[in-house]
Amino acid sequence: MSLPPSQFYSLNPDVKAPTLKRLRALSRILDKAITIPGTGIGIGLDPILGLLPAGGDFLGVLLSAYIVLEAARLGASQATLGRMTMNIIIDALIGVVPILGDFFDFAWKANDHNIKLLEEHLKFPSQKKRADTWFVFVLIAVLLLLAIGLVTFSVVVSRFVWGLITGS
Repeated sequence: MSLPPSQFYSLNPDVKAPTLKRLRALSRILDKAITIPGTGIGIGLDPILGLLPAGGDFLGVLLSAYIVLEAARLGASQATLGRMTMNIIIDALIGVVPILGDFFDFAWKANDHNIKLLEEHLKFPSQKKRADTWFVFVLIAVLLLLAIGLVTFSVVVSRFVWGLITGS
């Protein structure tokens, strides 16, 4: 006796493929769009955005949060979404540290890791319970607060440095 298809997929499988393709493309743009000649190492928009004071890290977290939101829409489990969120938090918190954070952003590919986690979940969607709406809301709220905190931190540090330079 087979189970009805609704227990295997939260969305029609034909809808999942284009969404996953779009998320892969976004991840590639954010993490490894440009390959450094002769090295095979790719850099993307996320580490470049991280070089911009204040707003760069904010945009990076928001774009990464979109991948988590879409993963939830595709039916990812709480464990998968939690690991995806931790990847973004690690990327954001270490990425905000001057110089060290910039090098870390080139090496740590949080969005690429998150796409792999989502693909692993989608291989066996019926084996893991889908995350509920409140859990997803809390994760997105945490990421939004993190993004706002990064902007605040950058502004405070910039004002402090400017005060040291100008003597005011």
